[in-house]
Amino acid sequence: MSWMEEKRFEWTPLIASSLKALLKGTSFIIITDRERDWFGEYLVTFLNKSEKKRPLLPFFLFKSLCSNYNKSSLKKEDIDIINDLFSISFMNGYRYFYIGRSSDSKVSLAKSRDDSLIWVMDEQLQNSFYLNSKDELLDIKLIQLARLFDKSIDLALFSQQTLELEGSVNN
Repeated sequence: MSWMEEKRFEWTPLIASSLKALLKGTSFIIITDRERDWFGEYLVTFLNKSEKKRPLLPFFLFKSLCSNYNKSSLKKEDIDIINDLFSISFMNGYRYFYIGRSSDSKVSLAKSRDDSLIWVMDEQLQNSFYLNSKDELLDIKLIQLARLFDKSIDLALFSQQTLELEGSVNN
């Protein structure tokens, strides 16, 4: 994962913020573009494997929760309806976790909230983790990121690391 060394300053505050929210009971709604559907399913399954010996984590697939909105382009009124639904449904709060191209219409749902975790391709967005969709190793990098995220969750859950308010992870 030497490629990740130069991206650690981009990664750390995003993940620290998400881990703090997760520890407070915030749910994560995973949204992907069509090409990364496989990864969304992988991520939910991987993070909640029974062998992990930890509580189930509140990660949900958007396409399972709102299948009628998954394939269409989202208008502002659709985004408002979806956000209202999730505000009612997730009492401890929710965050979007978007993985995909910046040109997909579902990225607008993730952008509708400032606290979204976004792994975006082909466009540098503020408070997001940038990936290149043309990278031959993209799928491998996504799996590596999932494993790094999973290990970060373990560290946060089992108090081997503390999370500071500034968003960095320290020993």
